[in-house]
Amino acid sequence: MPLQSLSRAALPELWQSRGFGLYVHWPFCAAKCPYCDFNSHVRASIDQSAWADALAAEIRRCGAQTGPRVLSSIFFGGGTPSLMEPETVEAVLSAARSVWSFANDIEITLEANPTSVEARRFDGYASAGVNRISLGVQALNDPDLRRLGRLHSVEDAEHAFTVARQYFDRVSFDLIYARQDQTLDDWRDELTRALDMAVDHLSLYQLSIEEGTAFWDRAQKGGLKGLPSDDLGADLYELTQELCREAGLIGYEVSNHARPGAEAKHNLLYWRGGDYAGIGPGAHGRLTLNGKRYATEAWKQPETWLARAGSGDAIKTANLLSCQDIAEERLIMGLRLSEGIYLDDITEILDRDRAEALIADGYLWQGAGKIGTSARGRPLLNHLITQLVQA
Repeated sequence: MPLQSLSRAALPELWQSRGFGLYVHWPFCAAKCPYCDFNSHVRASIDQSAWADALAAEIRRCGAQTGPRVLSSIFFGGGTPSLMEPETVEAVLSAARSVWSFANDIEITLEANPTSVEARRFDGYASAGVNRISLGVQALNDPDLRRLGRLHSVEDAEHAFTVARQYFDRVSFDLIYARQDQTLDDWRDELTRALDMAVDHLSLYQLSIEEGTAFWDRAQKGGLKGLPSDDLGADLYELTQELCREAGLIGYEVSNHARPGAEAKHNLLYWRGGDYAGIGPGAHGRLTLNGKRYATEAWKQPETWLARAGSGDAIKTANLLSCQDIAEERLIMGLRLSEGIYLDDITEILDRDRAEALIADGYLWQGAGKIGTSARGRPLLNHLITQLVQA
């Protein structure tokens, strides 16, 4: 069947309809996890007041650039944002409120590590305006937590989850699977336990060995034993989808599962191609200014960023994106979603003949001017993307 597009006039083309968000990067951790390739750093001491002032100044600078907008979501990521003092979070939110309007249903998420010390901060975060917590649990057995370099225990995680539920209606947590020596039965038991705990959202990621991490170096030397085969990895993925579906947490994105209506607004904004300001060391942003879309990236090293933020020069690059650049981003991000992507968002790069062949073979679906990955195609997402881009 030939692909059916909607007219461009019928599509949500403007950034307003896709949402506008703020991402705030806190680059500090108590320890560096061996699998982590994020911009995170360990420091003996942190001047919270200086960081609060710098983050607030950068938000005001960005707000002067964008002009009035309505924020639909704010996300504190890292690093470990739960190392921020509640007063630092409050300063950031106050600055954001001074330059942009907050949507009535704004989602304000803060990532937290489930240690007892950080859990005690939840009261302060809630008072500052945070209304959603994402806990980095990562595993529900202590030996694997130690293997992953985590500083908390399962007991700590359960305590933090209980405390978080006292202050926040929306609490999500992350788990990593396809870990060393993990069997299907192991993961079935662990995920079943997680689903019994979960409120309305879970993020479930397959362990990936990224270049530049301690795990990568260990793997290159043959020291990372017991990683699953490709076949076992695929079976673990299928089991994940099956158990979450049975529990009513639908896989609305490749690694994210939620009850209908509880999807993470901020991440949806990324995947749907909305605008977002990226504030903090190494933070990326996407901003539409005067009808043109820019990709921004801040200076990465915390001390460099802090010094440059003081002079209004914290953004390292702001690159104008071409129509092809935008289409490629929307293909890569949008196909992660179960809702799919508008064909007219990717018309500049789409190989329509290959798309039609993949639909006929059952790897993609089409409808209402969109295409998306089927259950059969989703495990092959990266391969499908390379097939869909015109040579």
